[in-house]
Amino acid sequence: MAYIAMTTGFVLILIGLYGALTNRNILRMIVAFTVANTGVNLVMVAVGYLHGRTAPILDAAVPVAEAAARIIDPVPQALVLTAIVIGVGVTALMLAYAYKLYESKRTLDISAFKDLKW
Repeated sequence: MAYIAMTTGFVLILIGLYGALTNRNILRMIVAFTVANTGVNLVMVAVGYLHGRTAPILDAAVPVAEAAARIIDPVPQALVLTAIVIGVGVTALMLAYAYKLYESKRTLDISAFKDLKW
C-alpha cells in the first residue's frame, strides 16, 4: 500500500513540474505547483507509514509497555499538516500576485511580462 501511495506521489510531482515548466499561463502554473505540492505531501505520508503498526494514540488498545513497537511515528504526519498549511498560504500569495499582474497587464501569459528582462 505504501508503494502505491509513494508512486502516486512521485507521479503527481512529475506532472506538477511538467505543467509548471510547459505552461505559459500563470494560473495553470499555479495549479501545477499545487499538484506538485500535493505529491510531496503524499510521498512524505508514504515514507512515514510502517506496515502492521497503529495510529499514535495511547489508549487501552495499545499498552504503554508495547507502544514504541506498535505505533507509527507521528512526526511525518505533523510535517505534512504543516506543509499543507504552508502550501495553502503560498498558493494564496501566488494567486494574489497573479491577480495584480492581470490588473496591470490585462493578460496572464508569462511572455507578456518582459519588464525585468535584460
